Amino acid sequence: MSGPVVTARNLSRHYESGGGMFKERQVVRALSEASFSIQPGKTLAVVGESGCGKSTLARLITLIEEPTAGDFTINGVEAVPENWDSLRSQVQIVFQDPYGSLNLRHRVGAIIEEPLKIKRPDISAADRADKAREMMAMVGLRPEHYDRFPHMFSGGQRQRIAIARALILEPKLLVLDEPVSALDLSIQSQVLNLLLDLQERMDLAYLFISHDLSVVRHVADDVVVMYLGRPVERGSKEAVFSAPRHPYTVALLSATPSADPARVRKRIKLEGELPSPLAIPDGCPFAPRCWKAQDRCRKERPLLDDADHAAACFYPESPEDNG
Repeated sequence: MSGPVVTARNLSRHYESGGGMFKERQVVRALSEASFSIQPGKTLAVVGESGCGKSTLARLITLIEEPTAGDFTINGVEAVPENWDSLRSQVQIVFQDPYGSLNLRHRVGAIIEEPLKIKRPDISAADRADKAREMMAMVGLRPEHYDRFPHMFSGGQRQRIAIARALILEPKLLVLDEPVSALDLSIQSQVLNLLLDLQERMDLAYLFISHDLSVVRHVADDVVVMYLGRPVERGSKEAVFSAPRHPYTVALLSATPSADPARVRKRIKLEGELPSPLAIPDGCPFAPRCWKAQDRCRKERPLLDDADHAAACFYPESPEDNG
């Protein structure tokens, strides 16, 4: 078995905000201490509320921004700014909004071929066109679509164009940032099944970012749950969904519809608002909203250990608690 496609260790990204003549600049801790690895052909899903650091993590892994602390490797090569250019062909991204991520003035063929023009200038125009048409067929687009413009397609078809563009360089890792949340429900399953088929055919590793746990259940192998910029639970999909350990994960799952009519799950409504990343509480950041919080939680921050199924919680849930 080959090694992991990507390995991240304590990745963090902080931003300075505000400041002025009489004010100090504040630090926004958008992402802190994220560690994980993804094997070829596997999917790691990152889930959590808006503002939890999911998209910040995507920008780091796709070499758009440099981490404030921590490091990561792509195919065993450390990703530092000096070698970003050589690594970018190995990691590509599919964005949430396919309409916004495509150049509306370019034809579909030109959009799909553009990465080849930039990264593989030695390939002839005829070979680029042949490769683009081959990739179009692989994602379910017809030959006559090659000369059409993006506005002539449905949302699902535009996302297929975006996927074809991302795969034209044959990357090892695909970052999927909410890839189906902008699509109609009937189209979501088609695109998800396409992604799973492509993963099997090309042995791709996926970093799948989503807030929709029903989608994550369908595609993921492993899951990382984020809260306020930090991973709070990590484990296999089966472990996280069947026996969640962190109270925040339990609350998220309680809000997810179940296809089993015989299963009764108590709905947990979190009290209070998500704290500001400019003023993260001392101790456990989830303590102000947690029904299990005790004095220790408000003074000391629990850490995520290296266990196969780990939770950053002093009083994790048990199977009995989950019913």
